[in-house]
Amino acid sequence: MDNSTQTFVKKFILLRLSTIPGLQIFFSLLFLLMYMVSFSGNLILIIVVQFNTQLRTPMYFFLTNLAFIDIGLSSTVVPKIISNTLSSDQSISFFGCAAQLYFHHSLGSTECLLLAVMAYDRYIAICKPLLYITIMSRTFCLYIAGGCWIVSIFDSFLLTIFTFQLPYCRSNRINHFFCEMPPLFQLSCKDTRFNELMNYIVAGIMVIGLFLLILMSYLFITLTILKIRSTKEQQKAFSTCASHLTVVCLFYGAVMFIYLHPHYSDSPGQGKVVTVLYTVVTPMLNPIIYSIRNKEVKKGMKKTFYFRSYN
Repeated sequence: MDNSTQTFVKKFILLRLSTIPGLQIFFSLLFLLMYMVSFSGNLILIIVVQFNTQLRTPMYFFLTNLAFIDIGLSSTVVPKIISNTLSSDQSISFFGCAAQLYFHHSLGSTECLLLAVMAYDRYIAICKPLLYITIMSRTFCLYIAGGCWIVSIFDSFLLTIFTFQLPYCRSNRINHFFCEMPPLFQLSCKDTRFNELMNYIVAGIMVIGLFLLILMSYLFITLTILKIRSTKEQQKAFSTCASHLTVVCLFYGAVMFIYLHPHYSDSPGQGKVVTVLYTVVTPMLNPIIYSIRNKEVKKGMKKTFYFRSYN
């Protein structure tokens, strides 16, 4: 392939998790284990919420959406990562790469928005409890969840189109385990400053803006909780919020590093590790975090599976 004249590639070559045969098997098994834990954990969470009427509240409706997103987020990349590592063929087609980028980005964007909505839900529940049922009605929850999906689908479509309109003539080897915008920009022989600017603007508005809104919500929540006289009620309120805040910090921290890091090309190794964090590790930890710190979910799990085992 003549790199000076090639403007269209039919396929890209992705990285393996390791070039050492022994480590390839180890990392593949590790990723497979994390994927299975993530998939089964989030699926169990969805089943528990669906089969327990006491969990059919706005908070658990959004939590079910989050679990569905996490299954999709890890499924868009982990099977391909394992396949590339164990197979001699590390390629992904041009359109396959575009599809992977689109679905991965749209699911990630939806999770960003949904985590902000969940923070708003906690704000209303704790700071305005008498208005909670009125504000967080089923119709409102459906509309706001649908809005998250629509915004993310549109946003990801535009970014994917802009990314794959670039001419790729330097190489077809992506310095990453899957198709991601910053590594793809490095392969283009065209000036990518416009694409990078678009990326920063969208990520800045969506990630930093939403993160600040979440922090503001939790500031008001904390001030309200401190006014509660009962220590038991304070602990209950803090426990409910702690799970969500842990997930927010893990996910938003990783996304900010990837999409708002001004010198990503200077630290590609760190970028790969952080990407794995929010793509594989966070979806695996989410159902564990929400289950361990949530008595209602644990009670629902016991009720669901105990009942099923005797019927």
